[in-house]
Amino acid sequence: MRVGIIGGGIGGAALALALLQQGIDAHLFERAPAFGEVGAGIQVTPNAVKIIRAMGLMEALRTISFTPQALVGRNWKTAREMWRTPLAEDCPRLYGAPFFHVHRADLHALFARRIPAERVTFARACSSVARTPSGAVASFADGGTFEADLIVGADGIHSVVRASLFGTAPARFTGNMCYRAVVPYDKQPLEYVSPDSSFWLGPQAHVVTYYVRGGRAVNIVAVTETASWVEESWNVPSSREELLDAFTGWHPNLQRLFGQADNVFKWGLFDRDPMPRWSDGAITLLGDAAHPMLPFLSQGAGMAIEDAFVLASCLAAGPDVAGALSAYEARRLPRTRRVQLESRERGRTYHLSSPLALWRRDMAYRLRSLINPHRSGIKANWIYEHDATLPPEPTASAA
Repeated sequence: MRVGIIGGGIGGAALALALLQQGIDAHLFERAPAFGEVGAGIQVTPNAVKIIRAMGLMEALRTISFTPQALVGRNWKTAREMWRTPLAEDCPRLYGAPFFHVHRADLHALFARRIPAERVTFARACSSVARTPSGAVASFADGGTFEADLIVGADGIHSVVRASLFGTAPARFTGNMCYRAVVPYDKQPLEYVSPDSSFWLGPQAHVVTYYVRGGRAVNIVAVTETASWVEESWNVPSSREELLDAFTGWHPNLQRLFGQADNVFKWGLFDRDPMPRWSDGAITLLGDAAHPMLPFLSQGAGMAIEDAFVLASCLAAGPDVAGALSAYEARRLPRTRRVQLESRERGRTYHLSSPLALWRRDMAYRLRSLINPHRSGIKANWIYEHDATLPPEPTASAA
């Protein structure tokens, strides 16, 4: 079996490595001249850690990670805690794997550095894909082609592969824009940044802060609603002053942290509805090409990593590509659909501004925390407990 992968981000790199580990011939095509990921953090939640462990990369992951103590919800102005979900001690016990914070570039390199150089072609922009009698073919802007038994589009929310299969309907701008920055420091830890994943919720905006690079830097994700369209890109330059101005009046600890941000980027948050299928013949999709995630449950990378492992496992089960893609969609479509829709809903609840709505939300956080802190706050326990390394449970008919 020969597989061509379009897109060398985290999902594409994870798939290439997972396929090679299964003994499947995989080749990765990346439009950029070299691997590179923007300077930003990622929360690697237990469901994704299980995949990385199954791929034999657990110790390598530990060396690049920071282990947060808790997920903490805070009031934007007073820093009052609305919820606290323990992580460091609880995640291995409850979900079978730890919770880590990593720098995006470090996570990408975890996969990419293990792919042999001859399995990657850089500076190759895919222009279209098409079915063939024996599989599929990818065409490139330079006039070249690549034929394979399977072509996988791992080329993001504006996927060329997706457009070739299902048309070019534009993604929907959500009315939210995001600032990202990473603040390195010499003293560890910063006394005004707790060793947690902190969610600061305010009217029509929220901020998430957490440590990355083994605790040597703080990642900032600051989302605010905007009436004007902002480009969907990871690398539109912004500034410290623009970030500070957008969050005027927020807690002094955040203002102090923002004041140390030298390299700030911004982008618009775009969304798509869940798809009923991802495949057409011997062509399929993975990660944001299939199910772009708003960042409010921190699952974009996690879902792509799960996709990669499951698709490689399905393909390794036998030479029937059609059967493998059917099994892949059966396992992944329901899960990614729920994560997509619940991520969308978190964006609404994080940004409430009505005093009555805020009171109801915050009281619900407190009451749930008294019963079970893992069912309060962002309510992602159902995501973390999933183990995509396990074979699917048999259906009633199969049993």
